[in-house]
Amino acid sequence: MLLWFAGGALVAVWQVFKDPAIDYRLVMAGAVAPDVVDGPFGGARLLHTLAFSVALLCGVMLATSGRRGARRRLLALPIGTFLHLVLDGTWARTEVFWWPGLGLSFGDSGLPSLSRPALVLVVQEVAGAAALAWWWARFRLGEPERRRHFLRTGRLGRDLVP
Repeated sequence: MLLWFAGGALVAVWQVFKDPAIDYRLVMAGAVAPDVVDGPFGGARLLHTLAFSVALLCGVMLATSGRRGARRRLLALPIGTFLHLVLDGTWARTEVFWWPGLGLSFGDSGLPSLSRPALVLVVQEVAGAAALAWWWARFRLGEPERRRHFLRTGRLGRDLVP
């Protein structure tokens, strides 16, 4: 269930910011991190909370004070974690989303992304794969030099931005 988050986050960030200088690798990493990290612990835990994404955002802002380039690059990570909460519908699990405000228990539910009917999961993954395919074609990542640049920096070619 990772394509839904990776593809959805890339397209959402591009549609909102239209900025080739964002490190889109970190957007994707932030978008998949909650399931990858929390999953082995039995379900939605710390990374699925609003508190975690806010704390990560504050941490990036404090750690990069006076270093604009680093801030610009690292802000992609909390943007990705916030988008995971949106794409996962985590707000519907109030004991997790509002943790620790409503108590210290995360409840006993599994990952929100795996609690949906199988057909919904398949549709989401296909949509995520389609978003990634669009991304690949739109930013001409089939061209070796563009792909190397993206993999090395996480950035897109400025010549492709309208």
